[in-house]
Amino acid sequence: MYFCDMIHDFTRIILSWFEENRRPLPWRSTRDAYAIWLSEIILQQTRIQQGEAYWYRFMERFPTVEDLAAATEDEVLRLWQGLGYYSRARNLHMAARQIVQDDGFPQTLERIRALKGVGDYTAAAVGSIAFNLDVAAVDGNVYRVLARHFGIGTPINTTEGKHEFAVLASELLPKGKAGTYNQAMMDFGAIQCTPSSPRCVICPLAETCEALRSGRVEKLPVKLKKTQLKERRLAYIYIRCKGETAIRRRPAGDIWQGLWEPVEMEDVQCTMCDVQLLLLVKDMKHVLTHRILYADFYFWETKEKPSLPEGYIWVREEELDDYAKPRLIVRLLESLPCQQ
Repeated sequence: MYFCDMIHDFTRIILSWFEENRRPLPWRSTRDAYAIWLSEIILQQTRIQQGEAYWYRFMERFPTVEDLAAATEDEVLRLWQGLGYYSRARNLHMAARQIVQDDGFPQTLERIRALKGVGDYTAAAVGSIAFNLDVAAVDGNVYRVLARHFGIGTPINTTEGKHEFAVLASELLPKGKAGTYNQAMMDFGAIQCTPSSPRCVICPLAETCEALRSGRVEKLPVKLKKTQLKERRLAYIYIRCKGETAIRRRPAGDIWQGLWEPVEMEDVQCTMCDVQLLLLVKDMKHVLTHRILYADFYFWETKEKPSLPEGYIWVREEELDDYAKPRLIVRLLESLPCQQ
């Protein structure tokens, strides 16, 4: 009985806190499933402050899912540039085409989950907020709040942990108010029960928080350590020839699929015996999810276009901004000397 009362009080307090502290985010002023889904995809691995600007950008350029579906992949990737994790953009585009092909946004959890790039959390968030489906959305904020308040030490990145937290989250869910409650939990974790320096002194759940009582606030939630990141080295040459430069679209099966990059060093080595290259950048570091990149960047100005492998194209330098590029490449290009 005590645990049932604790659950009831927890949910009531979270909803009450949300009434006073909810963030005025633009996608919360609509029930348009497309706008809500777009926000959830953008905010995967992206901070609100950065993601909000991209959401406005996409809504202005593609105000409906039909507009997004009709766009080219290049257009979508170009608009996404700077957000990273570009598979999200490609999946977003493919899912938009799924939605249009199926004559509208899906309204059941199973069909939302079937969209390209949509996982359990995103499906639950969109379904509960847009269609008031009674399903709990469990993300990093929710893991943290639940682990601390209920004193759960099961690692959140294990099968056992995911199941345990999913069951508890469902038990806490107020029927008929799932969308509001899920947003409340997101905000509570982002504003109140933050990863570091949480606001425990003014927390409305302080009296029943097990982590606070036992001095484990900074230790919860528990997450098993990942394997060490692998390192990878890259070397690029920016070739300038009469106002043009050579770029290629990265192929499938590797990082940055579908994005554009300058010439890789290995693709011109056979023509570089007597070439004087200018080193612009050495060992620029760029961290991805599963590896650390170190890139060298060279500059070569020539009056004759060298022979390059299939896949490279020559473009006017002033048109480079029309091609979606990884953040690392954008940073490297900032070191280029001006045209004479």
